[in-house]
Amino acid sequence: MFLLLAPLLAPASQSEAQAEPGVETATVPIGYLKQEVKRLIPLSRLTVEPDDLGIAGAEIALKDNNTTGRFTKQDFKLDVERVPIGGDAIEALRKLVESGHRFVLVDAPAETLLQLADAVKDQDVLLFNVRAPEVSLRQEECRTNVLHTAPDRAMLADALAQYLVWKQWQRWLVVKGVFPEDLAYLDALHRAARRFGATIVEEREYKETPGARRSDTGQQQIQLQMPVFTQGASSHDVVVVADEAEIFGPYLPYRTWDPRPVAGTAGLKAMSWHPAHEQWGATQMQNRFQRFAKRFMLPLDYQAWVAVRAVGEAASRTRSSEFVPIAAHLRSDQLELAAFKGQKVTFRSWDGQLRQPIIVAGPELPVSMSPQQGFLHEFAEVDTLGIDRPESKCKLARGGE
Repeated sequence: MFLLLAPLLAPASQSEAQAEPGVETATVPIGYLKQEVKRLIPLSRLTVEPDDLGIAGAEIALKDNNTTGRFTKQDFKLDVERVPIGGDAIEALRKLVESGHRFVLVDAPAETLLQLADAVKDQDVLLFNVRAPEVSLRQEECRTNVLHTAPDRAMLADALAQYLVWKQWQRWLVVKGVFPEDLAYLDALHRAARRFGATIVEEREYKETPGARRSDTGQQQIQLQMPVFTQGASSHDVVVVADEAEIFGPYLPYRTWDPRPVAGTAGLKAMSWHPAHEQWGATQMQNRFQRFAKRFMLPLDYQAWVAVRAVGEAASRTRSSEFVPIAAHLRSDQLELAAFKGQKVTFRSWDGQLRQPIIVAGPELPVSMSPQQGFLHEFAEVDTLGIDRPESKCKLARGGE
């Protein structure tokens, strides 16, 4: 376990451990732009977003970068710009760029990310999408100046589908919400079912919004409502939920008419990180993060951590603080980033998406990790998750727009 963590903290090579005398330390500034948005009150107090969500992941990655930076004469700094609801994200990015930030993590909705990417498209600036899961950002709306450490919905749906099919839970009752993000995840589920041999036997739409979920009688109402809502469904092995807004999904486990497992956006979920993930040296990462942030590490923290670590790894390998060599290394096959997933993670050349194994987990423990055994690929099994090169609509070589 300790050996697997070594690439994270060690210099890029033994020769780099000897800092050249008289060499001035170079600064590599990294920005974090967080666009605040109005969110629904979550059903569970356990899913309230921490105020430092994502930012804490970037900060602990900065510590990791500077561990190596002491040997390579590089000093990594992180500056955070918080944009209030309705605020000007482009102005915040302009401030970061004017102060020398060429690598900026963007924690914002998809439309904001596209505006930011277009605002700096003629400059030496690389943005890292650490939150937005929209497939279109990696396809029709891809940009040459954006890399994605957040998995998209296609990757998440594929990871979940592989596990369900591996379990031979191939007949799905899909329960969907009415919001655009629910329908986008539904599209990803349809694609995953076609790819891996599952069948959606029925779809049911949940239109109501729970009104008394926190009143004294709320739980009793839900206990009566959910069995009726799922009653009389076509024969199925699993209930798959498309409810990203969490309007009703968390109410389904243990309340369905037929005793069936629940997966999707509730119950068994696919995610980039889980607070109980402990394989491949992750225990040390979890412990360090908990001591640092005084809470558990969540997927957005991990996605920000990967982005900052990728910049640090590229900078140390190229022994440069300049934009061009670092950006080129990030996109190359030479990037070797240990990320507690059992293999190095790299960015796909055709759409800028970070290729990575995806954790399939319940609320308390990971259950599996996809790609699952038996799902083969010509080059790399991890590319069975998400949009592969032959089907990609992104043409980065022609500008990505």
